[in-house]
Amino acid sequence: MNFTHETEFKVRDYECDLQAVVNNGVYQNYLEHARHELLLAQGIDFSAVTRAGINLVVVRAELDYRDSLTSGDRFVVRSRVERNSRLRFDFVQHIYRLPDERLMLEARITGTALNQRGRPFVAEGLERLFDDTGQP
Repeated sequence: MNFTHETEFKVRDYECDLQAVVNNGVYQNYLEHARHELLLAQGIDFSAVTRAGINLVVVRAELDYRDSLTSGDRFVVRSRVERNSRLRFDFVQHIYRLPDERLMLEARITGTALNQRGRPFVAEGLERLFDDTGQP
């Protein structure tokens, strides 16, 4: 799979549940941080966009859990952005445990930009994430 960005992490003890694996909700935190890092690498500062009155929001999250991370595991979130429609975009993200590269999670996070009235719109700066084919 062709990813354009990756962010490396290490599981912290407090992210694990009573079964000694990363709690399912924590994976969304990993994915969100990796999305923000991808945007920043493309010159889009999430905080600055928000201060400008543009809210980038998640409208759908699809997560397929393949295996479980445990305390101390190192892993990488690999991400890319795809155009979903004129107003929506998808972050395709996979989590791989390191160093064995075992696939732990596959995700497709659909987002959009909301203007100051809360209506979806094409945010000017986000177009740089795509070329004419809809791929980054």
